[in-house]
Amino acid sequence: MSELSFSPDQTRTEMTQIVMPGHCNSLGTAFGGQVMAWIDVCAAVSAQRFSRGSVVTASMDQLDFRVPVKLGDMLVFMSSVNWSGHTSMEVGVRAEVENIQTSVRHHVATAYLTFVHVDDDGRPLTVPELLPRTDTDRRRQEAAIIRRDARLKTIKAIARAGL
Repeated sequence: MSELSFSPDQTRTEMTQIVMPGHCNSLGTAFGGQVMAWIDVCAAVSAQRFSRGSVVTASMDQLDFRVPVKLGDMLVFMSSVNWSGHTSMEVGVRAEVENIQTSVRHHVATAYLTFVHVDDDGRPLTVPELLPRTDTDRRRQEAAIIRRDARLKTIKAIARAGL
């Protein structure tokens, strides 16, 4: 592995948040936007570990909430870089709610974010090479390429339609 390459394991981040009253709506469940913000922060840490510099969020793929997140719940976010291009990278984030008494976790959401490595003036910079080491790393990288191709295809279709 060269100085300018990293394995996904070197980008792994785990972040924990307790859902407090200010994070909740009138139903006592976490605001979706708050959970999205935590996802973005966790993903940004992985992206910064990988790029060794500043990053900006370029996009977040579809985010579906599988179970409600309630006041007092402990949320655990896990992220790592799945794919890298020339100046951008995809980071996957899995969010789980953990029962404080039993330590049992339930899947809350998964999101995939694209970040761009930038300099102090916001200009894109080259990112290191991502070298998958495990079958899981390779599977995640292949899925990231499929998602990227789908995003680019959609962008081109919308542009052709003049929308």
